[in-house]
Amino acid sequence: MPSAFPFNASPFDCLTPDEQRLVRASVDIAYFPEDAVVLDAGSAPTHLFVIIKGYVTQTEGEEVLATYGPEDSFDGCGLMTGRLHSRFVATEEVVAYQLAREAVNELIACNTTFGALLFSDLGQKLSALARRAGQHELQSLTMARVEQAFLRPAPMVTADTDIITVVRLLQEQRVKNVLVTGLADGGLGIFTNTDLQRAILDGRPLDQLAVGTLASTPVVTVRESDSLGDAMVLLLRRRVHRLVVLEDTGAVRGVLEALDLFSFLANHSHVITAQIEHAQDLPALAQAAAQITRLLAALQRGGTRIGLMAKLVQQLNAHLFERAWSMVAPPDLVENSCLFVMGSEGRGEQLLKTDQDNGLVLRDGYAAPPELDAICQRFSEVLASFGYPECPGRIMVSNPDWRGSVHSFGQRVRQWLLAPEADSLMQLAIFLDAHAVAGDAALLHAVREGVVEQAIDNDAVLARFAAAIDNFGGASGWWSRLFGLSDEGRAISLKKAGIFPIVHGVRSLALARRVPATGTAERIAALVEAGVLDAALGDELVQSLHFLMGLRLQAGLAQIDTGRPVTGNVDPERLSTLERDLLKDALAVVKRFKALLHHRLKLDAL
Repeated sequence: MPSAFPFNASPFDCLTPDEQRLVRASVDIAYFPEDAVVLDAGSAPTHLFVIIKGYVTQTEGEEVLATYGPEDSFDGCGLMTGRLHSRFVATEEVVAYQLAREAVNELIACNTTFGALLFSDLGQKLSALARRAGQHELQSLTMARVEQAFLRPAPMVTADTDIITVVRLLQEQRVKNVLVTGLADGGLGIFTNTDLQRAILDGRPLDQLAVGTLASTPVVTVRESDSLGDAMVLLLRRRVHRLVVLEDTGAVRGVLEALDLFSFLANHSHVITAQIEHAQDLPALAQAAAQITRLLAALQRGGTRIGLMAKLVQQLNAHLFERAWSMVAPPDLVENSCLFVMGSEGRGEQLLKTDQDNGLVLRDGYAAPPELDAICQRFSEVLASFGYPECPGRIMVSNPDWRGSVHSFGQRVRQWLLAPEADSLMQLAIFLDAHAVAGDAALLHAVREGVVEQAIDNDAVLARFAAAIDNFGGASGWWSRLFGLSDEGRAISLKKAGIFPIVHGVRSLALARRVPATGTAERIAALVEAGVLDAALGDELVQSLHFLMGLRLQAGLAQIDTGRPVTGNVDPERLSTLERDLLKDALAVVKRFKALLHHRLKLDAL
């Protein structure tokens, strides 16, 4: 057996040295000319094949199910069941390893991960993948520089400042400590909330008590260029709760709190939340917005579940948008309106920053300020400066079409239902994902209730609404793109290939059943509970959606790292054999789901 067997490819990359020796002793090489039948439906396979060169197409009848290329293996499922349901044909000259069934059975018996990756369903494969994922996040974060963590402001007072003045400063700047200069030893001191308790117990009038007499010295400092790992060690060694961060010039940069440091190492989201909460102006909010992409990169490296990552991003963005709106809009407008987001942001499925999709509902009878248009335009510009591009279709608060009172907005949505043209149905689809982020959420709820009450009962209209799942072609075309067998190029749009059909198909069924949830996973759960979807298919849809979102995030982060425009499209050459295998499984789920929608909603009759 040649030593070139692809032990770095899935599912063989999980084998032990002894198991690899078993493979080498049991494998042979097979050759198939173009158009040769490698495995035929109805036969009992005796080998597992791993392609060295060429491509093999799997079909059932006239339908293409999948295409396999170099380092891909097939057909584990047939090998285990003892009977093939598909036909496997060489689409060009094929050279492949063939591993005897007895050896495969022995590998499965001693290595459960190998078995799961070989022939289990998508969910089990993803679970096996998660178990194998390296947990490198803590190491990567401890090597980050101190300046990358959330540094709290460090206001300074002189040693002769009285305690009452210091307390006012603490309250105004929303901080827990001040740095004290002008001490007798010429050094720097710090006065904290704990020292305030000592001041009260001192007994002297606080307006006559100088802060220098109670300031703690010396302060423990760290350079902004130091690693967070070194900062953590210093905190623990000196048994302090905060470090004063110095610029390389020696000037004070800020204060690093122990809670913020450990939260940064455990979960960036706490740090960003604190940064948003303490932001005093839009530039400070912009700094917090920039941290969200770094959070995603760290969580992705650490193998965090995509569903959890998406929810974290939704919460952070909602908090960010709420604070930005409160800085741009007057309090009276905030109180009498509801700012909402839509699209992937509304569903809680946005990861990297995408186009703005937002709107504004005003309270009935409220007289909006004359400068409302300028306020909304300013808000759109602010979000753009945070890295959220303006929507090319102008689905934003800066567009008057996406602003209105509860009554007028409700009429507009009803018109979308009653006049189901292509544009109005797309606007309806976008609005169905609306999620409140600032102001009075009851205003948006009132409009949504109107939609639920008048949900589509007309089968023809519902079919037209759902028909958009076919806008981007079928799954078999994507498999050809995956292996470069198409003239359309190799890049695959995961949104078009799988994410949109799942999201919009589920959204269509949810609309028909008057499901109020906005997230796709939540909609699926409601549809399963109502008996509209089979529980197994529901689970596969969620798993597929999250896998596709994860691949798209991985591709987007790689594009950011290399300075390319972020498209989220995947380059098949950058996929591992396991990722290609999982992608084929996910696209197969999409294909089955679309077939179900075609049958149930009679889409072929359009």
